Amino acid sequence: MAEKEQSPYPLVPTNGHARSDEVSDKGSAELRKKKRMKCVVYIVAFAVFQTIIIVVFALFVMRFKSPKFRVRDASFISTFNFTNDSFDLIMDAQFTIKNTNFGHFKYEYGIVRFSYDGMTVGEAKLGEARARARSTKKVHGFVTLSSSNLTTNSKLTSDLGGRILPLTSNSKLDGKIHLMKVIKKKKSALMDCTLDVNLGMKKIQNVQCK
Repeated sequence: MAEKEQSPYPLVPTNGHARSDEVSDKGSAELRKKKRMKCVVYIVAFAVFQTIIIVVFALFVMRFKSPKFRVRDASFISTFNFTNDSFDLIMDAQFTIKNTNFGHFKYEYGIVRFSYDGMTVGEAKLGEARARARSTKKVHGFVTLSSSNLTTNSKLTSDLGGRILPLTSNSKLDGKIHLMKVIKKKKSALMDCTLDVNLGMKKIQNVQCK
């Protein structure tokens, strides 16, 4: 019998399309797996970022502190009279309100009382205002310091004779910390200072505040 003629072209495997589909499906699966991994990484990174933001916000932004209220300086104008047993002075006092919060501090009307040996000798009145966030506000107050309510004693005579008048200043400014126009927290700025009026040099010195 005559031999069959051999085809010059190789035979294509009958399962060629199946193998191609299998490779394609495998590549698609790996691509989908990589996309899922990226999504997981993004979600985890976003969660970590959100956690950091919340922690920072809770530790710093939402941690409300009472503003610091202090006597900063003073000058004397017009009346400046004193003897060995009395004094009558008009003082222009400068105060500072240091607000370290991330929201502004809006405070109400307040009074700063100056005392000598536990007795009030003058008051400075402050109107309502506000101290901006993380800033120090300077305010002025005029006060007449007078010994008219004091009884003459050896201590007063000694202090005036030495040209040094020791005073204390106390006050309380009630107000609220306003954060993002939504959050409000009641806080008060307290003042508790000691100072000396140098009568010879017409200035205050040795200011110390708690």
